[in-house]
Amino acid sequence: MFAALVTCAPAQAEKRVALVIGNSAYKSVPKLGNPANDAGLIGGMLKKAGFDTVDVRQDLSAPEMRKALREFGTRTRDADVAVIYYAGHGMEVDGTNYLIPTDAALETDADVYDEALPIDRVLVSIEPAKQLRLVILDACRDNPFAKTMKRTVASRAIGRGLAKVEPTSPNTMIAFAAKAGSTASDGDSRNSPFAVALSDHLPKPGLDLRKAFGFVRDDVLRSTANKQEPFVYGSLGGDDVPLVPARPAATGPQANPQSELRRDYELALQLATRDGWEAFLTQYPDGFYANLAKGQLNKIAAEETRATAEQKARAAEQEKARLIAERAQKAEQEKATAAAKAAEEARIAAEKQKQIEQAKAEAAERERKVAEAAAAKALAEKQAAEKARAELAAKQAAERAEQAAKPAADRQLPEAGQKVAALSPGPTSPLSTADLTKSVQSELRRVGCLTSAAEGEWTSAAQRSLTLFNKYAGTQFDVKLASVDALDALKAKPGRVCPLVCNFGFKADGDQCVKITCRAGYRVGDDNECEKIPEKKPAARDEPRRRDQERKDAESAAPKSQASGQMICNSAGCRPVAKGCRLGTVKNLYGASPTTEICN
Repeated sequence: MFAALVTCAPAQAEKRVALVIGNSAYKSVPKLGNPANDAGLIGGMLKKAGFDTVDVRQDLSAPEMRKALREFGTRTRDADVAVIYYAGHGMEVDGTNYLIPTDAALETDADVYDEALPIDRVLVSIEPAKQLRLVILDACRDNPFAKTMKRTVASRAIGRGLAKVEPTSPNTMIAFAAKAGSTASDGDSRNSPFAVALSDHLPKPGLDLRKAFGFVRDDVLRSTANKQEPFVYGSLGGDDVPLVPARPAATGPQANPQSELRRDYELALQLATRDGWEAFLTQYPDGFYANLAKGQLNKIAAEETRATAEQKARAAEQEKARLIAERAQKAEQEKATAAAKAAEEARIAAEKQKQIEQAKAEAAERERKVAEAAAAKALAEKQAAEKARAELAAKQAAERAEQAAKPAADRQLPEAGQKVAALSPGPTSPLSTADLTKSVQSELRRVGCLTSAAEGEWTSAAQRSLTLFNKYAGTQFDVKLASVDALDALKAKPGRVCPLVCNFGFKADGDQCVKITCRAGYRVGDDNECEKIPEKKPAARDEPRRRDQERKDAESAAPKSQASGQMICNSAGCRPVAKGCRLGTVKNLYGASPTTEICN
């Protein structure tokens, strides 16, 4: 008997441990609906699959996640199979994946190194397992932290979804809810499509993990209209590696399993309660009798809905009878209706105001991003200009040092008549003189110091333009010829150096001269600004200077007395005779004068 027991006894069972984490209640971003439900679903599935320990944790902060991983690492030291399932937010920064705790703020891209946990920390926790190490990440959701965090380094890459992972330890698999670089869907139901598919296929006894994840992929693609494709990284050996070992084959006559199932079904049918049918479905989730049980549950739900509706109708009828019995006044009813209408209008107004404020906040956020981008661009241009200026100053200092050392070298030349070895010519510019001249003129034209076209000759206009560049750029290049140093200094300038000078009647607008347009009644003045056009005065015909002077003297000396009512006309026009004056003739050297105005 002892020999028979030893021969027939199954092999020692493998020790399987699991850690399940679901982060939903994030403090800095909106709450996720499904991770807590998904963690409960996967944790229950692993417990039913016969795992020795299944630790389900929800809404962990950074210290709590580190503590959970440290404790799980202790349990995996004597385990054969170790599984970690994580549902929540994750992100990829510079090719490394991070799991985000619920207390993370991630105001800048550098905060991820302190506030999040890298995927390598998770792999360290399952590394002691002897046969299988499995990490399942349902963390490929659209990450809201990436939209709000400030970038401290422009070259730091923040990916969409998670990055591809290649485990270095053997017998290690990492499963993503969505392919690297893409995002996963939470779905419209209580659990995500990925979690539902995992609970359907992973606990099947004897099913190889690679095939099980293939079934998971097919289900998720089907439920998301081919928008989400789960992906598995890592490799296993040639033998089948099931998460749940296959049940041993029966060696003797076995009872018909359908008879026990049918007996349990008939018992639930006798109870005819929701709890009875849910207990039956928990024991037998699939198959013909499971479908019948679901139908019974639907029937009970329909009956409950009918009873609820009947109860509401009875309550409404009683309320109506009460109002009639109390003879409620019509004015009070209208007042209640008006109050309800006013409350609804206030709610609608508040909702509209909320939408307006939200639109304003989004517009302000866009303006902030544009301003930050402009500031970053200006800073980059400023740094480039300072770098070019520093390089130019260093080059000029080197040239001055070389020129200062040249006289000393000349004094050491041998005397006349002494044989001197020929020196090889120094390095020359790779550009010809014409090309160098044309290149310098093109750069002068780019920075706004030359208005004419670039030519192969160094003309007086080119010399004047290089003089302007020396003036506004603070350089001291020789203007009589084009040099490589001048070309390098010009190329180091990112934009215009010489100010834009426009002709009369035009003004500068950016890098162009536009014509000045004045409104009606105004014209461009001598200061190149719009001024009002003076009114034209009627021009009088020329008269002898002496007669004008006499008339002015007479008008200024006229006394203040009563007007005579007479009119006097001359070349300037007609006017009344001044007070105290009259019309008459006066004798002069040439005889009698024409009729004129005579005053006292």
